[in-house]
Amino acid sequence: MKLNTVKLILKTDKTVVEGANKVRGYIGNTFKDYPLLHNHYGNDNHLLTYPLVQYKIIDGNVLILGIEEGGDVLKEISSDLDVLKLTKNYNITEKILSEKEVDVKPSSEEKHYKFVTPWLGLNQKNYSKYNELYGWKDKKNFLNNILVGNLLSMSKGLGIIVNKRLHVKSHFESQQVKYKSVIFNGFVGEFKVHYDIPDFFGLGKGVSHGFGTVCEIK
Repeated sequence: MKLNTVKLILKTDKTVVEGANKVRGYIGNTFKDYPLLHNHYGNDNHLLTYPLVQYKIIDGNVLILGIEEGGDVLKEISSDLDVLKLTKNYNITEKILSEKEVDVKPSSEEKHYKFVTPWLGLNQKNYSKYNELYGWKDKKNFLNNILVGNLLSMSKGLGIIVNKRLHVKSHFESQQVKYKSVIFNGFVGEFKVHYDIPDFFGLGKGVSHGFGTVCEIK
């Protein structure tokens, strides 16, 4: 399925050392009239779908990905962004806006990816199940199945039909991360799957906060 994406990179006067959640909070509060930026409607209702605006910190720079309508919103607000008021103030020195049509779909060819930000594959329920598994092989298969589920959830949220069974091959390492003030077991590493995932799309929990960001290894 062809999707239009917009990537907005914000270069600042100093390296951003805070989490993408802080950027999301600031931009969401600054532009409250755009629900896609903060994923809330009125009465504290959440948008329960794949986030169309995703905030990431990559190499100390802010990268915001907009998908379809999310991209339109980024184009509308980008000219009004001059500073990021986080714990510290970061003056924006350069804005790089690029637009690209991407293909998101199951692929006949196996693709090789890496997580450039930690992947939150385990929630409270499956974390207990994961810890009950003894062998590394069982744990790997468990994570692989969760990742397939994440891909299917993304596909459903974007209206993409998956008419083939997906299998993941992976090599992950555990890494503790903080998400909404709670410590989670995240994972970094590489995986292979027959699916076209565009660079900087997120998978798993906390996607709009910058977790689970994927890039292809060419």
